[in-house]
Amino acid sequence: MFSILIPTWNNLPYLKLAVDSIRRHSACSHQIIVHVNDGSDGTRAWVREQGLTHTHTEQNIGICLAVNESATHAEHGLIVYLNDDMVVCPGWDTRLMAKIAALPTRLFMVSGTMIEPRETGNACVVVADFGDSAESFRETELLAALPRLARPDWAGATWPPTVVHRDVWFQVGGYSNEFSPGMSSDNDFSMKLWQLGCRHFIGVGDALVYHFQSKSTGKVVKNDGRRQFLQKWSLSQRSFDRHYLRRGQLLPAGDGAVPEPQTTLALSLAKIKDGLKRRFRP
Repeated sequence: MFSILIPTWNNLPYLKLAVDSIRRHSACSHQIIVHVNDGSDGTRAWVREQGLTHTHTEQNIGICLAVNESATHAEHGLIVYLNDDMVVCPGWDTRLMAKIAALPTRLFMVSGTMIEPRETGNACVVVADFGDSAESFRETELLAALPRLARPDWAGATWPPTVVHRDVWFQVGGYSNEFSPGMSSDNDFSMKLWQLGCRHFIGVGDALVYHFQSKSTGKVVKNDGRRQFLQKWSLSQRSFDRHYLRRGQLLPAGDGAVPEPQTTLALSLAKIKDGLKRRFRP
Protein backbone atom coordinates (compact mmCIF):
# COMPACT_ATOMS: atom_id res chain seq x y z
CA MET A 1 0.00 0.00 0.00
CA PHE A 2 0.92 3.66 -0.31
CA SER A 3 1.57 6.40 2.21
CA ILE A 4 0.15 9.42 0.38
CA LEU A 5 1.56 12.85 1.26
CA ILE A 6 -0.74 15.82 0.56
CA PRO A 7 0.43 19.32 1.51
CA THR A 8 -2.41 21.85 1.60
CA TRP A 9 -2.83 25.56 2.29
CA ASN A 10 -6.41 26.75 2.88
CA ASN A 11 -7.66 24.79 -0.13
CA LEU A 12 -10.41 22.82 1.59
CA PRO A 13 -12.85 22.27 -1.33
CA TYR A 14 -10.05 20.71 -3.41
CA LEU A 15 -8.62 18.72 -0.51
CA LYS A 16 -12.07 17.20 0.09
CA LEU A 17 -12.25 16.13 -3.57
CA ALA A 18 -8.73 14.66 -3.42
CA VAL A 19 -9.33 12.63 -0.26
CA ASP A 20 -12.78 11.48 -1.38
CA SER A 21 -11.37 10.30 -4.72
CA ILE A 22 -8.60 8.32 -2.99
CA ARG A 23 -11.14 6.61 -0.78
CA ARG A 24 -13.56 5.80 -3.60
CA HIS A 25 -11.21 5.09 -6.48
CA SER A 26 -8.41 3.10 -4.83
CA ALA A 27 -8.16 -0.66 -4.66
CA CYS A 28 -6.40 -0.51 -1.27
CA SER A 29 -6.93 1.43 1.93
CA HIS A 30 -3.89 3.67 1.61
CA GLN A 31 -2.51 5.83 4.40
CA ILE A 32 -3.29 9.50 3.76
CA ILE A 33 -1.03 12.06 5.46
CA VAL A 34 -2.01 15.72 5.16
CA HIS A 35 0.22 18.62 6.10
CA VAL A 36 -2.02 21.57 6.96
CA ASN A 37 -0.47 24.99 6.38
CA ASP A 38 -2.46 27.49 8.46
CA GLY A 39 -5.83 25.75 8.09
CA SER A 40 -7.92 28.70 9.23
CA ASP A 41 -10.42 28.00 6.44
CA GLY A 42 -11.58 24.91 8.34
CA THR A 43 -9.01 22.50 6.93
CA ARG A 44 -7.48 21.56 10.26
CA ALA A 45 -10.85 20.86 11.83
CA TRP A 46 -11.90 18.80 8.81
CA VAL A 47 -8.83 16.54 8.76
CA ARG A 48 -9.35 15.90 12.47
CA GLU A 49 -13.00 14.99 11.85
CA GLN A 50 -11.90 12.63 9.09
CA GLY A 51 -9.36 10.92 11.34
CA LEU A 52 -6.55 11.58 8.88
CA THR A 53 -2.92 11.42 9.91
CA HIS A 54 -1.76 15.01 9.70
CA THR A 55 0.84 17.57 10.65
CA HIS A 56 0.26 21.29 11.10
CA THR A 57 2.05 24.63 11.08
CA GLU A 58 0.53 28.00 11.87
CA GLN A 59 2.08 29.54 8.74
CA ASN A 60 2.57 28.28 5.20
CA ILE A 61 5.98 26.57 5.20
CA GLY A 62 5.86 25.56 1.54
CA ILE A 63 5.91 22.19 -0.17
CA CYS A 64 9.42 21.02 0.71
CA LEU A 65 9.18 21.28 4.49
CA ALA A 66 5.57 20.06 4.40
CA VAL A 67 6.23 16.82 2.53
CA ASN A 68 9.38 16.13 4.53
CA GLU A 69 7.47 16.47 7.78
CA SER A 70 4.64 14.29 6.45
CA ALA A 71 7.05 11.61 5.24
CA THR A 72 8.27 10.97 8.79
CA HIS A 73 4.81 9.51 9.49
CA ALA A 74 4.80 7.16 6.48
CA GLU A 75 3.94 3.60 7.50
CA HIS A 76 4.19 1.85 4.13
CA GLY A 77 7.09 1.05 1.83
CA LEU A 78 5.95 3.29 -1.02
CA ILE A 79 5.54 7.05 -0.66
CA VAL A 80 3.22 8.95 -2.99
CA TYR A 81 3.33 12.73 -3.27
CA LEU A 82 -0.02 14.10 -4.44
CA ASN A 83 -1.11 17.72 -4.83
CA ASP A 84 -4.28 18.78 -3.05
CA ASP A 85 -5.81 19.96 -6.34
CA MET A 86 -5.78 16.49 -7.90
CA VAL A 87 -8.53 13.89 -8.19
CA VAL A 88 -7.40 10.30 -8.68
CA CYS A 89 -9.28 8.13 -11.16
CA PRO A 90 -10.30 4.46 -10.82
CA GLY A 91 -7.37 2.10 -11.31
CA TRP A 92 -4.75 4.73 -10.56
CA ASP A 93 -3.12 2.75 -7.74
CA THR A 94 -3.28 -0.75 -9.20
CA ARG A 95 -1.66 0.42 -12.44
CA LEU A 96 1.13 2.19 -10.59
CA MET A 97 1.72 -0.84 -8.39
CA ALA A 98 1.75 -3.19 -11.39
CA LYS A 99 4.41 -1.07 -13.09
CA ILE A 100 6.50 -0.93 -9.92
CA ALA A 101 6.21 -4.70 -9.37
CA ALA A 102 7.69 -5.31 -12.83
CA LEU A 103 10.79 -3.19 -12.22
CA PRO A 104 14.13 -4.84 -11.40
CA THR A 105 15.03 -2.28 -8.74
CA ARG A 106 13.70 -0.25 -5.80
CA LEU A 107 15.46 2.81 -7.22
CA PHE A 108 12.72 4.41 -9.31
CA MET A 109 10.36 7.31 -9.70
CA VAL A 110 7.03 6.25 -11.14
CA SER A 111 4.29 8.79 -11.87
CA GLY A 112 0.66 8.83 -12.84
CA THR A 113 -0.48 10.86 -15.84
CA MET A 114 -2.28 14.15 -15.31
CA ILE A 115 -5.42 15.17 -17.19
CA GLU A 116 -5.58 18.97 -17.34
CA PRO A 117 -8.31 21.29 -18.63
CA ARG A 118 -5.97 23.70 -20.45
CA GLU A 119 -3.15 23.27 -22.95
CA THR A 120 0.24 24.37 -21.61
CA GLY A 121 2.56 22.62 -24.02
CA ASN A 122 3.38 19.88 -21.50
CA ALA A 123 4.06 16.71 -23.50
CA CYS A 124 3.42 14.52 -20.46
CA VAL A 125 -0.23 15.39 -19.84
CA VAL A 126 -3.57 14.64 -21.46
CA VAL A 127 -5.60 17.78 -22.22
CA ALA A 128 -9.34 17.39 -21.63
CA ASP A 129 -11.62 19.85 -19.87
CA PHE A 130 -13.90 18.50 -17.15
CA GLY A 131 -13.94 21.72 -15.14
CA ASP A 132 -11.28 24.08 -13.85
CA SER A 133 -12.60 24.44 -10.29
CA ALA A 134 -14.11 22.33 -7.55
CA GLU A 135 -17.49 23.90 -8.29
CA SER A 136 -17.40 23.22 -12.03
CA PHE A 137 -15.87 19.72 -11.82
CA ARG A 138 -17.80 17.18 -13.92
CA GLU A 139 -16.72 13.86 -12.48
CA THR A 140 -19.37 11.75 -14.22
CA GLU A 141 -18.19 12.95 -17.62
CA LEU A 142 -14.56 12.39 -16.65
CA LEU A 143 -15.14 8.81 -15.57
CA ALA A 144 -17.07 8.01 -18.74
CA ALA A 145 -14.23 9.38 -20.88
CA LEU A 146 -11.35 7.54 -19.13
CA PRO A 147 -10.94 4.72 -21.70
CA ARG A 148 -10.10 7.21 -24.45
CA LEU A 149 -7.85 9.39 -22.26
CA ALA A 150 -5.18 6.78 -21.52
CA ARG A 151 -1.90 7.30 -23.40
CA PRO A 152 1.30 5.27 -23.87
CA ASP A 153 3.77 5.21 -21.00
CA TRP A 154 6.30 8.05 -21.14
CA ALA A 155 9.76 8.89 -19.87
CA GLY A 156 10.81 11.64 -17.50
CA ALA A 157 8.56 11.35 -14.44
CA THR A 158 9.04 14.28 -12.08
CA TRP A 159 5.71 15.85 -11.16
CA PRO A 160 3.06 14.52 -8.78
CA PRO A 161 1.53 12.09 -8.44
CA THR A 162 4.91 10.43 -7.98
CA VAL A 163 5.85 7.21 -6.20
CA VAL A 164 9.23 6.38 -4.72
CA HIS A 165 10.35 3.77 -2.24
CA ARG A 166 10.36 5.08 1.32
CA ASP A 167 13.98 4.02 1.85
CA VAL A 168 15.03 5.96 -1.24
CA TRP A 169 13.09 9.04 -0.12
CA PHE A 170 15.10 9.24 3.09
CA GLN A 171 18.33 8.19 1.42
CA VAL A 172 18.30 11.37 -0.71
CA GLY A 173 16.94 13.49 2.14
CA GLY A 174 13.47 14.09 0.71
CA TYR A 175 12.79 17.45 -0.89
CA SER A 176 15.51 20.10 -0.61
CA ASN A 177 14.46 22.84 1.80
CA GLU A 178 16.52 25.48 -0.04
CA PHE A 179 13.91 25.33 -2.82
CA SER A 180 11.15 26.43 -0.44
CA PRO A 181 8.34 27.24 -1.02
CA GLY A 182 8.75 24.69 -3.80
CA MET A 183 9.37 25.90 -7.35
CA SER A 184 11.70 23.40 -9.09
CA SER A 185 11.85 21.21 -6.00
CA ASP A 186 10.39 18.33 -8.05
CA ASN A 187 13.18 18.67 -10.61
CA ASP A 188 15.80 18.85 -7.86
CA PHE A 189 14.40 15.68 -6.28
CA SER A 190 14.68 13.90 -9.64
CA MET A 191 18.27 15.06 -10.01
CA LYS A 192 19.11 13.73 -6.55
CA LEU A 193 17.68 10.38 -7.61
CA TRP A 194 19.70 10.53 -10.84
CA GLN A 195 22.88 11.20 -8.87
CA LEU A 196 22.05 8.17 -6.71
CA GLY A 197 21.89 6.03 -9.85
CA CYS A 198 18.17 6.01 -10.62
CA ARG A 199 17.36 5.57 -14.32
CA HIS A 200 13.72 4.52 -14.08
CA PHE A 201 11.68 7.72 -14.38
CA ILE A 202 8.43 6.28 -15.70
CA GLY A 203 5.08 7.92 -16.40
CA VAL A 204 2.25 5.37 -16.47
CA GLY A 205 -0.12 6.40 -19.23
CA ASP A 206 -3.27 4.76 -17.89
CA ALA A 207 -2.79 5.68 -14.19
CA LEU A 208 -4.80 8.87 -14.50
CA VAL A 209 -5.46 11.81 -12.19
CA TYR A 210 -7.38 14.99 -12.90
CA HIS A 211 -5.45 18.17 -12.11
CA PHE A 212 -7.21 21.51 -11.70
CA GLN A 213 -3.93 23.36 -12.45
CA SER A 214 -2.22 25.77 -10.06
CA LYS A 215 -4.93 25.94 -7.41
CA SER A 216 -2.17 25.50 -4.83
CA THR A 217 0.99 27.05 -6.29
CA GLY A 218 -0.90 29.86 -7.99
CA LYS A 219 -1.29 31.78 -4.73
CA VAL A 220 2.24 31.49 -3.34
CA VAL A 221 5.16 33.90 -3.71
CA LYS A 222 7.52 31.83 -5.82
CA ASN A 223 11.24 31.22 -5.45
CA ASP A 224 13.45 31.43 -8.56
CA GLY A 225 13.72 27.66 -8.79
CA ARG A 226 15.20 27.49 -12.26
CA ARG A 227 18.05 29.74 -11.21
CA GLN A 228 18.62 27.73 -8.04
CA PHE A 229 18.65 24.47 -9.99
CA LEU A 230 21.22 25.83 -12.44
CA GLN A 231 23.46 27.11 -9.67
CA LYS A 232 23.24 23.87 -7.69
CA TRP A 233 23.73 21.36 -10.51
CA SER A 234 25.60 23.41 -13.19
CA LEU A 235 22.90 22.30 -15.61
CA SER A 236 19.58 23.87 -16.50
CA GLN A 237 16.28 22.13 -15.91
CA ARG A 238 15.66 22.24 -19.65
CA SER A 239 18.91 20.40 -20.39
CA PHE A 240 18.25 17.85 -17.66
CA ASP A 241 14.71 17.20 -18.90
CA ARG A 242 15.64 16.94 -22.57
CA HIS A 243 18.97 15.12 -22.55
CA TYR A 244 18.85 13.06 -19.35
CA LEU A 245 15.25 12.32 -18.38
CA ARG A 246 14.00 12.58 -22.00
CA ARG A 247 10.77 13.94 -20.61
CA GLY A 248 7.64 13.30 -22.64
CA GLN A 249 9.26 10.82 -25.02
CA LEU A 250 7.94 7.29 -25.36
CA LEU A 251 9.29 4.95 -22.73
CA PRO A 252 12.47 3.18 -23.86
CA ALA A 253 12.19 -0.51 -24.74
CA GLY A 254 12.94 -3.11 -22.11
CA ASP A 255 12.24 -2.23 -18.50
CA GLY A 256 11.86 1.50 -19.21
CA ALA A 257 15.23 2.72 -17.95
CA VAL A 258 16.46 5.82 -19.74
CA PRO A 259 19.91 5.35 -21.29
CA GLU A 260 22.91 7.42 -20.32
CA PRO A 261 22.98 10.75 -22.18
CA GLN A 262 25.10 10.70 -25.33
CA THR A 263 27.74 13.38 -25.83
CA THR A 264 26.04 14.91 -28.84
CA LEU A 265 26.60 18.34 -30.34
CA ALA A 266 23.20 19.40 -28.95
CA LEU A 267 24.12 18.39 -25.41
CA SER A 268 27.57 19.97 -25.65
CA LEU A 269 26.07 23.27 -26.83
CA ALA A 270 23.44 23.11 -24.10
CA LYS A 271 26.11 22.69 -21.43
CA ILE A 272 28.11 25.63 -22.80
CA LYS A 273 24.97 27.78 -22.79
CA ASP A 274 24.11 26.67 -19.26
CA GLY A 275 27.63 27.47 -18.08
CA LEU A 276 27.42 30.99 -19.48
CA LYS A 277 24.03 31.53 -17.84
CA ARG A 278 25.33 30.29 -14.52
CA ARG A 279 28.32 32.60 -14.63
CA PHE A 280 26.85 35.78 -16.03
CA ARG A 281 23.12 35.78 -15.33
CA PRO A 282 22.38 38.00 -12.31
